[in-house]
Amino acid sequence: MSSRRTAALALTGALTARLALAGAEALTAHPIGGSWQRTNYAGRPVSLLGGPALAATATATALLGAPAGTCAAAAVVGAVSGVVGGYDDLAGARPEQARDKGLAGHLAALRAGRVSAGAVKVAGIGAAAAVAALLTRRGRGAGALVDGVLTTGLIAGTANLLNLLDLRPGRAGKVAAICAAAGLGGPAGGLMAGPLGATLGVLPFDLGERVMLGDSGANAIGALIGLRMAQLPRRGTRAGLLAGIVALTLASEKVSFTKVIEATPGLRELDRLGRRPS
Repeated sequence: MSSRRTAALALTGALTARLALAGAEALTAHPIGGSWQRTNYAGRPVSLLGGPALAATATATALLGAPAGTCAAAAVVGAVSGVVGGYDDLAGARPEQARDKGLAGHLAALRAGRVSAGAVKVAGIGAAAAVAALLTRRGRGAGALVDGVLTTGLIAGTANLLNLLDLRPGRAGKVAAICAAAGLGGPAGGLMAGPLGATLGVLPFDLGERVMLGDSGANAIGALIGLRMAQLPRRGTRAGLLAGIVALTLASEKVSFTKVIEATPGLRELDRLGRRPS
């Protein structure tokens, strides 16, 4: 894809994201907007409606640049991840869901005979990732099965990992923008142009603590990035990326990403860049 086409798609993503955010801000004054209001880490009120705005615009603009064979997969993973993420944003805020956080929390809820909102989200994203793997399968036989597992894992794993990073303003958005920019090259690079622009369009509002990405936004942009990773030609590269994602996800159950970032020069400054003082 030409650099001019890439720039046009990125600009389209940014502009449509801004329009979606304007609509989200208009909804904030209505009763429906109240259910999307949250208090962030600094005690400031923010709206989770930035998440659906990003999910919708990133998915729609991904389709404009997606190569043949990935359009349907992009539509499935972006839309489903955004919808089930939004469900978790709303249902997960209920008092009875307060302890159902992380893998351990979801498993504890299942043992208690309850299905947590997070478990519904995980199942939905996993199913969408599996469908995307079928839609983009390469050949047949054992190799195709391995590729399908890698694709499913990359999409679902990246969606979850981006959500785990959404603990400070702009953190998940910065990581998503870096990953999307890194994925612009190659035959499947057009898949990332629109989502990159959409992420950059929402990022100032996220950093300004007017919106949060929440599960809807972080899961959707993460799933699209995972789909782009799944298009990498070398199976070993894809397997290595998936191993890294799994390792970070398991580590998050024991280690605070925020504490690690704050203790690491370079990461600390990048994390704070553009953010309001707490």
